[in-house]
Amino acid sequence: MPDDFLFADDNNSGRPAPSNNADKTAWRVLIADDEPDVHRITRMVLTSFQFDGRKIELISAYSGEEAKQIMRDNDDIAMALLDVVMEEDHAGLNVARYIREDLNNRYTRIVLRTGQPGQAPEHEVIRTYDINDYKDKTELTTTKLNTLMYATLRSYRDICTLNEHRRGLEQVIKASAQVFSAGKISKFASAVLDQVTNLLGLEQTALYCSSSSQLDHLNLHEKRFRVLAATGEMQEFTDMDSFASMPDYIRAGFEAAMQKQCSQYYDDYYIGYFASERGSESLLYVEYHKEPSALDKQLLEIYATNVAITYENLLMREDILETQRELVYMLGEAVEQRSKETGAHVKRVAKISRLLAEEYGLSEAEAELIKLASPLHDVGKVAIPDKILNKPGKHDADEWEIMKSHASIGKDILSKSDRRILQLGAIIAGQHHEHWNGQGYPEGLKAEEIHIAGRITALADVFDALGSKRCYKEAWPLEKALKLIEEQSGKQFDPELVRILLDNIDRVAQIREQFPD
Repeated sequence: MPDDFLFADDNNSGRPAPSNNADKTAWRVLIADDEPDVHRITRMVLTSFQFDGRKIELISAYSGEEAKQIMRDNDDIAMALLDVVMEEDHAGLNVARYIREDLNNRYTRIVLRTGQPGQAPEHEVIRTYDINDYKDKTELTTTKLNTLMYATLRSYRDICTLNEHRRGLEQVIKASAQVFSAGKISKFASAVLDQVTNLLGLEQTALYCSSSSQLDHLNLHEKRFRVLAATGEMQEFTDMDSFASMPDYIRAGFEAAMQKQCSQYYDDYYIGYFASERGSESLLYVEYHKEPSALDKQLLEIYATNVAITYENLLMREDILETQRELVYMLGEAVEQRSKETGAHVKRVAKISRLLAEEYGLSEAEAELIKLASPLHDVGKVAIPDKILNKPGKHDADEWEIMKSHASIGKDILSKSDRRILQLGAIIAGQHHEHWNGQGYPEGLKAEEIHIAGRITALADVFDALGSKRCYKEAWPLEKALKLIEEQSGKQFDPELVRILLDNIDRVAQIREQFPD
């Protein structure tokens, strides 16, 4: 028998048993043929075959149904060599259709082999079935079989690589989406660590830090880094604003990344470097047992770019929000100063309003918005004459009407803006003197006709004012203030909010202590 001819007659008809000790790094190849000699000789020829540094593992099936079962139970078959005629004339064709249509497997390379070409003409089979090659058994010499194996496994490898890239990019998109939705810098930093460890299946020991300020042409700040989030063994460094206390190898890695302005890979850890166009820099330290593959590194860099852009946007957003907060407080304090009252009043009203909103069941975002808008409740007082605003005695009827107009004036001033804080501020300014029983002003609203933000700020404002010195009164002791609040429950104030205030009076008292007059 010539050395390069595979399928000559042979007296040995014993079936080789499927391998029970599969090499996880081997290419897995299914041989489906009802002739035992085909299995034996194929194994003999391919005994020393390797591709891309990996051996092959041959899995035998002797019928179409057995081949279907193997394909159903194994999703990592690289190549299937299918005999067309087995227990029935089109068994191999049925297996090929089953792989593509029932299992929806588009990755396994399918090669049909036949000793009876007339049973399934090549041009019809290629046109009708999603296969990758069609061979007459007499064509498969040793050389040609090796050529077929190289070409087919190379195709499978490249398809799998493309699929890994696709899945990797999908993971990056999902991970980036989680980071994008973080909203706040602190949550963003934790999300970065969670997603980068999940993305690559890395260790849970990680650290993320970023420059807390940007270098600029005005030299207003020097660049400093602060640890925003840390996990595992790095947790002790959370909120640290210096590299000095970090292990020497991490500090050296950070310095190398900043000097070279690119990420650094070491034997058992990764230093990620992310920079934005505006000059902010972020550093990421993650431990691993095995160095990431070239694909993993590529995905990390894509992810790093998304992280840098998101962080920059969050910095800008928080800067805008912080500017809004400060302007609101400054405006509220200016009004209080004009009426010769303490500016700490607006801070206390804001804090107490947030507490009431949270305990009432509003979301964190809603409670925060009320906190930001509540200092504007008396902004309309800017239009009230000093002689009326600061009158130490009781106002006469005309003066009282002018004084009451500050609610409508404040609403008119703030409602001209379409910013959420100022829109809610307009509602609060216009409704914080409405009463639960409908006896308030300026519109005589009652109960839940009054916006919840107006009801909350009304209670916070009056309670804090009672405990503060004014031009027309001394500060009331806590017991006296609480007695009046209880008496006005269901009259001036929402009874549910009064209950919440009384149940949390210790926390409210702490706010007053934190921001004294």
